[in-house]
Amino acid sequence: MRAGPKRTRLPEDPAKKIIPRRASTALFSRLRRQGKKIVFTNGCFDILHAGHARYLREAAALGDVLVVGLNSDASARRLKGEGRPVQTARDRAYLLASLACVSCVVVFSEDTPAALIQEVVPHVLVKGDDWKGRTIVGSDFVRSRGGSVRTIRFLPGRSTTSILRRAGKVKERRS
Repeated sequence: MRAGPKRTRLPEDPAKKIIPRRASTALFSRLRRQGKKIVFTNGCFDILHAGHARYLREAAALGDVLVVGLNSDASARRLKGEGRPVQTARDRAYLLASLACVSCVVVFSEDTPAALIQEVVPHVLVKGDDWKGRTIVGSDFVRSRGGSVRTIRFLPGRSTTSILRRAGKVKERRS
């Protein structure tokens, strides 16, 4: 009897990296006790693209654990306007969790991640360089706890808004 091809084992289910908010404080306390350097960033991540992937990889390189705070659907809509987000928080969280560089995703419903940052107590707070010169939400808190705030350069021309604009120009092909 001939053996079939060897099956490749799938990595852990990304859904396991989506942490309910109520369970997040205990997780982050445990990680700090273990001496893990926690990096935090946040956003809507409506349409995951190469700019996001690069940004998240660079953020992850700043520590041991990358926590991504994800705006809920209602929060994203308040920030971005009607018609947004294009994808549900559930789908956006799953896509983020599918990236190897992302340790966990926590959805928050507030307009800013300030409360979540105080629950996470990250060692490093990261935002895109479009925030340079502006007050980054949570920066005072993180610095008061001995942490640092970093900005990461965006890839030019990579944004959800630009993708949506280009997609709006696509005409449906008739068969």
